[in-house]
Amino acid sequence: MVGGQALFQFPKGSREVDKSTALWSLWMAGFMQFITGVYLMVGLTWFGVFTNAAPLYMAALAFTAYGVHWFAVSHRRYIGSSAVPEGWMAIAFSLLSILGVIVFQAAGDIPVAIVFVGLTLVYLTEIPTRFGLWPAGARLIGLWQVLTGLWLIYVTYGVVLNLAVGYHWWV
Repeated sequence: MVGGQALFQFPKGSREVDKSTALWSLWMAGFMQFITGVYLMVGLTWFGVFTNAAPLYMAALAFTAYGVHWFAVSHRRYIGSSAVPEGWMAIAFSLLSILGVIVFQAAGDIPVAIVFVGLTLVYLTEIPTRFGLWPAGARLIGLWQVLTGLWLIYVTYGVVLNLAVGYHWWV
């Protein structure tokens, strides 16, 4: 289960629900993050079109890695494979998320650093949960995912409204 489904236990897990969730995860979480990461990395390395580029390297790395992560999670979920090995990947993604906190905090971009705090909490909770050491952790993973998702929506609104119509939203 993922996000709201894990937190609220709705809809109940089934093969059909897993396949539907896998398809949404593949395209929304996987493809969109992967393409954003590649776009940023190409813009940074091939064309040099972005200003304040240092933190964008972290963003490019994270978007690309998280996109590929969602491809794997989605495929695993679609075919009904075990989630246990994701505990190992959660270790690597915890470290990547901590790196994001450090980079964006150092760059003074606290709203994005908070996103990475949320991701760190997700992955640190996934480690014992996926390894079967804390089966009740699935709901806490869902809570971290929902809270991080809500923060992402807030940051998205702020960035879009600041750039598109000149608002001065805190982001």
